[in-house]
Amino acid sequence: MLVHVPASGLRAHVEPAAASPTAGAVVGVSKYYRVPLVLWVMDVSHGWGRVELPYVSPRTDGWIRLRGLARERTFIHVDVDLSARRLRIFKRNDLITSAAAAIGSSSSPTPPGHYAVTDRVPFPSGGYLGSFAFGISGIQPHLPAGWSGGNQLAIHGTNDPSSIGTSASAGCVRVSEATLAVLRPLLRLGTPVVIHR
Repeated sequence: MLVHVPASGLRAHVEPAAASPTAGAVVGVSKYYRVPLVLWVMDVSHGWGRVELPYVSPRTDGWIRLRGLARERTFIHVDVDLSARRLRIFKRNDLITSAAAAIGSSSSPTPPGHYAVTDRVPFPSGGYLGSFAFGISGIQPHLPAGWSGGNQLAIHGTNDPSSIGTSASAGCVRVSEATLAVLRPLLRLGTPVVIHR
């Protein structure tokens, strides 16, 4: 299930109860593009939903009250296998596509976690992000020295196709233009992205 976060954000709790201690804040808009957030709810219990807090490191989950929140469903999810350096797209449990991907280098490894797509951003072709980027709800806590490109994680293209399948990025997941063409109609705001070793 996906939920639309109010612009004012939400408070997340350690347990699914209002009396439970606060786990942290769920912001209402994306980090750089200020797009209203749609988050993936991983579990539901008695009117509460468990989410991973966006843009928090180390990764932290918490429970938000679902009452009054707009909801929708998606059957698409992204699986990024860091060990295999592959990105896979599933619809329910059926594999739609599998493609090689570049991941973070040894000094700036891609952080595993349960994320959601927060931004869909087109770019002029030829740039280092390729023609499109899907911002996700995670950040890179180990940026390379001198990096000035921000700390939000993303799945994006590249102008260095030879890097696909290697450990070469500052933490983002790079894919080919052909893979972007498959992803663009499938990945909407809130689409779950699971990154694992």
